[in-house]
Amino acid sequence: MSYDALIIGGGHNGLTCAWYVARAGLKVLVVERRHIVGGAAVTEEFHPGFRNSTASYTVSLLQSKVIRDMRLHDWGLRVVHRPISNFLPLDDSHYLKLGGGLERTQAEVAKYSAKDAETLPAYYDALDRIADVLRDLALQTPPNAGGGWFELLRGIGPGRRMAKLGLEGQRDLLDLFVKSARTFLDGWFESDPIKAAFGFDAVVGNYASPDTPGSAYVLLHHVFGEVNGVKGAWGHAIGGMGAITGAMRQACEAAGVEIMTDAPVAKVLVDGGKAVGVALEDGRELFARRVVANVGPKLLYGKLVDEADLPADFARRMKSYKAGSGTFRMNVALSELPRFTCLPEPGEHLASGIVIAPTLDYMDRAFTDARACGWSKAPIVEMLIPSTLDDTLAPKGAHVASLFCQQFAPELPDGRSWADEREAAADTIIDAVDAWAPGFKASVVGRLSLSPTDLEERFGLAGGDIMHGAMSLDQLYSARPVLGNGAYAGPIKGLWMCGAGTHPGGGVTGAPGHNCAREMLRGL
Repeated sequence: MSYDALIIGGGHNGLTCAWYVARAGLKVLVVERRHIVGGAAVTEEFHPGFRNSTASYTVSLLQSKVIRDMRLHDWGLRVVHRPISNFLPLDDSHYLKLGGGLERTQAEVAKYSAKDAETLPAYYDALDRIADVLRDLALQTPPNAGGGWFELLRGIGPGRRMAKLGLEGQRDLLDLFVKSARTFLDGWFESDPIKAAFGFDAVVGNYASPDTPGSAYVLLHHVFGEVNGVKGAWGHAIGGMGAITGAMRQACEAAGVEIMTDAPVAKVLVDGGKAVGVALEDGRELFARRVVANVGPKLLYGKLVDEADLPADFARRMKSYKAGSGTFRMNVALSELPRFTCLPEPGEHLASGIVIAPTLDYMDRAFTDARACGWSKAPIVEMLIPSTLDDTLAPKGAHVASLFCQQFAPELPDGRSWADEREAAADTIIDAVDAWAPGFKASVVGRLSLSPTDLEERFGLAGGDIMHGAMSLDQLYSARPVLGNGAYAGPIKGLWMCGAGTHPGGGVTGAPGHNCAREMLRGL
């Protein structure tokens, strides 16, 4: 049997792409290597009675257009807001909360700097103006270098959006693209806690220091989302991230999409310079007029496509494509809620993003440690306790926590293996949390530890890269993944890309899947 489109990978972008293509009347097949669809956005039981989002763990960047078009709420998706955005313990008696409204955040910031509190509205306004431009661009296809007059026309819209920012906004945009997070934040604030609170977003999924040039953009990438129409908000999907992809699967099947699980792809079949289907690891061959890859460029062009089928320059550049986000992911089952020394009683802070990274220097040391030794002696940890908002995840009175941790080298030095070092690194993470919340270690009754290698083997994330590739200036927009192939089509005819290795990049957005489908259908 032959299909109009065959999609490799049933992650959220693959499902999004499949739905739009099927809605246009095409016959679509999704092949997924695991027993469930969802890719990195899944909910699984990791300890008896305890379920959690296994990899992706929070909601903000998912495009509202995708939610509306696929009618995900009709298929059971429900997203609730965090009461506040973030909580940063600073020492045994001090902390900082962000979110809950501008005036409230200003009052928190004023505890450390009255000047920074006064500056905060201008900072938010500057980021909001730029974030609005990026929100618009997220669902637009980048112009392809060397693509002729049509691609030149594509570039007019983004140029007009940039012009509307005005000179001051354009200066801010340039700063965000080229400066380090520290340099950018130094230009706005004087207080170390405030810089840490905002600088944390610059190292999420970024194997880099806040002093690395370009890290300011990653900070921006994490602020242009929204939840239930509220810009910049963060939320939790009831039932975990699998609730998103579960709703997407139902929408796809209602649209006629065929989904095949336990079907790992071994190779993209190319005939006469055109992709014609895939070969599965069990030897079966499936054919389609279009093949769409919802896997990272490193995996697609490094393992699934024969190098002989690629132009030499493209193959050379893909070998140096940067992937590896320095991420270690843990899920822990807790007998009780943690009690932080600086704020021991239960409260709204336990339903926020709890960030253990009190200064930019702390974050820089974490990266330096990882490069020298393999992982941070004092890692950066964001902890979410979704069971404070969702009682479907843990037994009554117990809780689950997501620990998103940086910095952990994608490849350990001295020939060491993550299979051998995984649990020692996990112990370091648990100890790091326990140092701020004594008793946390004793409350852990079960855990799932996913090193960068585990993330690659389980989810196909090359180097454990949650973004499908570094979000650096040389791998963004028209240059994602490679300049000249930034419009969701690779150099092989009939082979498309719809994953986070294309514009606008990482996160559970649905934008690459949406945009890829549009470009494919444009050809019809």
